[in-house]
Amino acid sequence: SHRHPATVTSKQHKAEVNSNMKSVPAFIFLAALACPASLAFVSPPQNKMRSYFSSTTTRKATSSGADAVTVTVDDLKGARDVIDSIIDDKNCGPVFVRLAWHDSGTYDKDIQDEWPAAGGAIGSIRFEPEINHGANAGLAGAMKLLEPVKAKFPAVSYADIFQMASARSIELAGGPKIGMRYGRLDAAGPAECSPEGNLPDGEADDTTGKYGGMGGTKSTEDTTPFGHLRKVFYRQGFDDEGIVALSGAHTFGRAWKDRSGLGAEKTKYTDGTSAEAKQIRADGKEAKYAPGGSSWTDRWLVFDNSYFTTMPDNSADPELLKMSTDKTLFADEGFKPFAQKFKDSQDDFFESYAKAHRQLSEQGSKFAPEGGVKID
Repeated sequence: SHRHPATVTSKQHKAEVNSNMKSVPAFIFLAALACPASLAFVSPPQNKMRSYFSSTTTRKATSSGADAVTVTVDDLKGARDVIDSIIDDKNCGPVFVRLAWHDSGTYDKDIQDEWPAAGGAIGSIRFEPEINHGANAGLAGAMKLLEPVKAKFPAVSYADIFQMASARSIELAGGPKIGMRYGRLDAAGPAECSPEGNLPDGEADDTTGKYGGMGGTKSTEDTTPFGHLRKVFYRQGFDDEGIVALSGAHTFGRAWKDRSGLGAEKTKYTDGTSAEAKQIRADGKEAKYAPGGSSWTDRWLVFDNSYFTTMPDNSADPELLKMSTDKTLFADEGFKPFAQKFKDSQDDFFESYAKAHRQLSEQGSKFAPEGGVKID
């Protein structure tokens, strides 16, 4: 099968997945890792995973509420500074976006049981079994990169750290400023993990011809890319504009053939040696990165609207990736007006993207204090 490029799946894992669900969906869209592969894809031993990621300083949530530590503005600003330093040093913004989206993208708005039953941005991805879901392969390395933040500022929840790292990655890459708030409570343990199967595919399964599967909190199975995307994102409360805006984050990152079945092993834009592979960041610095993978755009460490200018361009370099779930944005009658709008205006894209990103970052979250904490 062909998953969204964030997915890494072994043959053994495929065999173990319930036959009623497609093996490994992956949450939209950020597969890119500019960090060294040795950092990004090496997980701690499985029997140590839970203890490694569940610090005793994590705020503990229960079905009756939360024993919350109200985080301070100073804590949050300090955490932001450390995150900014990590992004600057490792050029790993795309994997931080993927981490945050995979944590929050499990959300099901129709689950009315007590928090955190509906999933979402609750930090549950750090626990087994969720971190071991096929769609989350490689994300243990991203969390490892963020552990110094938790160690220095233990009052900041994992849920906040993951979402802050995502928003800062977008902003530092030249994207819009996102009106974030913090104070999220963390899931307390493995019992609060979301089921596997809520995240989207990039291509249809080679055997069934279908996207998605019957697993998760609702079926995401569909014979069309547009139908599949709507089943995934309508479940979370997004409309067509939000789906198209979030898809635009493909401007930032790469897909890896050996991890998702999509893209090439390398292209002229990612081989690390050709003139086209030279990546200049939004701040003007040249980025060091681990070569490999396929990008959707030529400047894949800069966040802009080039995804929308590239997707409908039939003369675009064939080495740039175009998945079925990308191309459908300019083919489906509901998606097309927004895709065209974002192609014509980066400002319009940024406005819609910032709104959708904030919604994604807050869905399923419980804040202490109730209205959250803003730092700017």
